[in-house]
Amino acid sequence: MWAAAEPLRALDVPVRWTRAESIHITLKFLGDVGAEREREIINSVESTVAGTPPFGLPIGGFGAFPNATRPRVVWVGCEQVPALELLQDRLERQMESIGFPVDGQPFRPHLTVGRVRRDAKHVDIRPLGPTMDGLSYGAEIDVASVELMESELGRGGARYVVRHSVELGR
Repeated sequence: MWAAAEPLRALDVPVRWTRAESIHITLKFLGDVGAEREREIINSVESTVAGTPPFGLPIGGFGAFPNATRPRVVWVGCEQVPALELLQDRLERQMESIGFPVDGQPFRPHLTVGRVRRDAKHVDIRPLGPTMDGLSYGAEIDVASVELMESELGRGGARYVVRHSVELGR
């Protein structure tokens, strides 16, 4: 996937590209959470994931939110396979039971590969759409765990730290 996105990174556009090791699918964004809630969240994730077997997830195609004409986020798509949808829905409901509000937006699984800088002008990012249209990529990844991640914001963008990992199939 990283190699397939090279033509996008090679463009001289104001996009902060995601480091390869930081690419992930967000099942539930919790926001700012105090350290005192970490054990409760870990317990909830573990109970949600229990009994879920590992599964394959087809990924492919480049796109942007909200669209390729006015992109804010550049992504690789994920097929909405039942195993992923069920896992995300169970996690959403479990997090709601411990006080995290339901997102309210449809789940649109994706792998963020870049974020357009806030100060970018439309003319500066115009090459993204046609370049994305010309790219072809497809693969299947193995989903074998769910991680509780913390994002640390800095000048170079977000850095993600795994706070806890739960293997599927346990």
